[in-house]
Amino acid sequence: MSVDEVVKFAEKSGVSYLPDADMGDRVNVVLPVLSHFAQEEDLLLGFGILDILSDGYGFLRNPDTEDNKDDIYVSQSQVRRFSLRKGDKVAGQVRQPKEKERYYGLTKVEMVNGYDPESSQMKQRPNFEKLTPIYPNERLTLETGNKPFSSRLIDIFSPIGKGQRALIVAPPKAGKTILLKEIARGISENHPEVELFVALIGERPEEVTDMVRSVSGKVFSSTFDEPVEDHCKTAERSMVEAKRAVESGKDVVVLLDSLTRLARAHNLNTQSSGRTLSGGMDPLALYPPKQFFGAARNFEELGSLTIIATCLVDTGSRLDDLIYEEFKGTGNMELHLDRRLSEQRVWPAIEISKSGTRNEANLLDEFTMKQVTLLRRMIALSNSHSDASSDPTALTQKILNAMGKTPSNKEFLKVESWIKD
Repeated sequence: MSVDEVVKFAEKSGVSYLPDADMGDRVNVVLPVLSHFAQEEDLLLGFGILDILSDGYGFLRNPDTEDNKDDIYVSQSQVRRFSLRKGDKVAGQVRQPKEKERYYGLTKVEMVNGYDPESSQMKQRPNFEKLTPIYPNERLTLETGNKPFSSRLIDIFSPIGKGQRALIVAPPKAGKTILLKEIARGISENHPEVELFVALIGERPEEVTDMVRSVSGKVFSSTFDEPVEDHCKTAERSMVEAKRAVESGKDVVVLLDSLTRLARAHNLNTQSSGRTLSGGMDPLALYPPKQFFGAARNFEELGSLTIIATCLVDTGSRLDDLIYEEFKGTGNMELHLDRRLSEQRVWPAIEISKSGTRNEANLLDEFTMKQVTLLRRMIALSNSHSDASSDPTALTQKILNAMGKTPSNKEFLKVESWIKD
């Protein structure tokens, strides 16, 4: 049954199906229908995100709270029968705990990711790890008008495609979190079909609140005052949910702030291997964050997973420098923020000459590619003639001034004389 058919059935039955919800999300449509008929039949209906433990059984976790008292037990036989995977959105009939039992038990699976568990969509769904990765070939346009300039600069000099593995390299106080919010806003406005996740690892509590209020996507957070185990689990939850969404054919974007703090958390949480790299990093602790960042890819068969992660530099920590060196070159897009620009209150503090996207010709049309090449040559020529005493912000400021005089990037790229003055 398609989403439209479910909607018609819900309207015919007088069921409220969250009309403000994204109609591309079957769960938001199907779940209220199941809940309605469960009430009519006097049945208990449970819903949650599946977490499978090492022994093969699992629990449905409440997606809105970390409290485990309302978890629903899922047996090994149900996991095997329906080929359930970690991160699946599962709903079904539940029973109350029996004597000496702590949890409610799932007795019948009614829905998995918005589909009937016996449907062909669920029986034939692909495995994320077995899909064929290809270069990004469809651009995520961030521009939403004259401002913000950050989105317009990224679209020109470091375009982001569906399936991009992007690294935002930033010193402290350079505005990386603000930049992530503007990227999220651009994706939400221009690409409502994209499912947006935000993973905030080791950030300040007030930044989490601000992000929740500013971004329309789902926010996973573990603040700096929480145990490192929570940091690792939060990142894993965001990734498994993203993978399950991709297997359903969706385009998913995960914004991670920050990759550095995630690597630090795994360094403290991983059992020591007996070897130590510069700054006290255990080599084994680098694998989980690399698996997270490396999951980003565009798929030939269906869907894509885009990851845009921040990485800290110039913090005075040898460990942070090592983490950046380990991840440098693993992405296919890098965006560098400059401390000198941020200190002079130039926003966005993007260092254009160091920023760029691999195979950007796959994302830009012929005219845009030609103009971007011309701009980069001018910037390189300007940098070659400048000395240490020259103002590093002058050229960036000139570009931003020209952007302010044009309503869109299309008009901006038509202006060739402004940078030659």
